[in-house]
Amino acid sequence: MSIRKKICVIVPCYNEENSIALLYEKVNNVFMNELPEFDYQIIFADDYSKDNTRKVIRELCGKDSEHVKAIFNAANFGFSRNVFSSLQMADGDAAFLVFGDLQDPPELLPEFIKKWKAGNMVVIGQKTGSDENWLMNTMRKLYYAFISMFSDKMQIKHFNGFGLYDKKFISIVRQIEDMQPYLKQVIAEYATDYGIVSYKQNISKRGKSNFNLYKNYDFAMEGITSSTKKLMRLSTFCGVLLGICSAFYAISVIIKKLMYWDSYPFGMASITVGIFFLGAMQLFFIGILGEYMLSINAKTLKRPRVVIDEKINFNHEEEA
Repeated sequence: MSIRKKICVIVPCYNEENSIALLYEKVNNVFMNELPEFDYQIIFADDYSKDNTRKVIRELCGKDSEHVKAIFNAANFGFSRNVFSSLQMADGDAAFLVFGDLQDPPELLPEFIKKWKAGNMVVIGQKTGSDENWLMNTMRKLYYAFISMFSDKMQIKHFNGFGLYDKKFISIVRQIEDMQPYLKQVIAEYATDYGIVSYKQNISKRGKSNFNLYKNYDFAMEGITSSTKKLMRLSTFCGVLLGICSAFYAISVIIKKLMYWDSYPFGMASITVGIFFLGAMQLFFIGILGEYMLSINAKTLKRPRVVIDEKINFNHEEEA
């Protein structure tokens, strides 16, 4: 008798009281009606919600202790850290990452599994469209164009983590010690043969996105700083180039001043040269400092990614 494969559904949550129960029903129906050959479990990883999300999760854990587990973080550690930490809890043959607001449809799981069975270690969900306003869509497109220009590796566009991850990839995730890793970059580096399932993103059941302007900016900077050094090095190159230009400009100013003494007002020549030179030096040393910061940041941050306050329906080995 063959052993049934197990899919671990990972659900990072933050203020999802309006959609958690519905997501549970949708996932349950998918496995009962379309994937009866698989065992499954659902792990809700709550990042210190301020509403009744934890109450709803506790009820689901009590209602279906066989399939539902919960992880409650001791504080809000942010989207990326919660996602990466919760993925490590998957103990099945594959982990299906879906978010609690139901913007990404869990009903697509059978399509992900088809591509996984075909040999893809990672199968990502790539958005073909969404109900975001035109400004956010425009800003997102500009961001992808910008990061693709400076990135060291091919960037995955219109992807937020929604996808299916083989246990081999999960083992890679467990080896990464960065406090705040960037999932897109990890996939681009260690799972280059990823499959793609295209879909249109739904409206959040939460009513409004948890990602305000500041959080979107923070997430964007995560991508930029983790994906490339080119942007920081650009300031170094600009500093060198401006330094060379300012040197030539200084020579030309001195020559003109000597030849045409009255062509510059008194003191203007020295001020102009000084501004160009100091600006170039600042950019140069900011670039050098950035290189050191990038290197030190990657090596010295050893703080825990998240601190877990409580686990529900885990056995003693898993608790440890």
